[in-house]
Amino acid sequence: MNTSDARWCVLIPCLNEEAAIQGVVESVLALNVAVIVVDDGSNDRTPQIVGALPVTLLRHPQRRGKGEALRTGFREAVRQGFDAVITMDGDGQHLASDIPRIVAAAKRFPDHIVIGARLLDREQQPKGRRRANAVADWAISWACAQPVADTQSGQRWYPRAALDLVDLPAENFVFEAAILITASRMKNLGVVSVPIASRYHREFRISHFSPVRDIARITGYTIGQLIHNGNVVASYRRSRASRPLVYDTAAT
Repeated sequence: MNTSDARWCVLIPCLNEEAAIQGVVESVLALNVAVIVVDDGSNDRTPQIVGALPVTLLRHPQRRGKGEALRTGFREAVRQGFDAVITMDGDGQHLASDIPRIVAAAKRFPDHIVIGARLLDREQQPKGRRRANAVADWAISWACAQPVADTQSGQRWYPRAALDLVDLPAENFVFEAAILITASRMKNLGVVSVPIASRYHREFRISHFSPVRDIARITGYTIGQLIHNGNVVASYRRSRASRPLVYDTAAT
């Protein structure tokens, strides 16, 4: 399908985001874009706040992890007839103002996953988080057999071919890595990154992502995929043969 004709929506998985979720959702609605919110078992006012807004709200009765929240949202997006999804977190770190540039990149590069990559103002990112992300980028790029910038960003454009990977056996934050690897190796999708700012100076709630626990899980999964897909040396060479593809309409 021509990306220019694709119907797309924004998917926001969230857990206990009462402080930020209203502003996040309203900023997306201001773009006249359909929104699907998946509440992953929040025990604060998140579902009540979202429920008062003109969006599709789906709820898990108890926490099932980000991977399952994304699965629920992907299935709903396909059910509603959307051809692509832009995901973003509900804590305010991702801005709706970056969405038009992500969509522009998707139109310029069909058959690609587009990542809102935190390449700007990187000094705001805590050093431990930055080092963990660098390790993940190195390993996941190897498994993808192509260079990828900011493999841990949750702001992404997923075309339909990626949405079809909804049943991949991976949970929590590993699911996002699994999508990148499998889309690259089995669907022959490329990956392009759009620079966005690292935002850590605001009063965000404590991250649900654990740099130690979740990077360990992602690394274990990635090693398994490298072994499963074979051609380990060739994959590494391809991942290091060029710099990650970065596209920014603001610079063109």
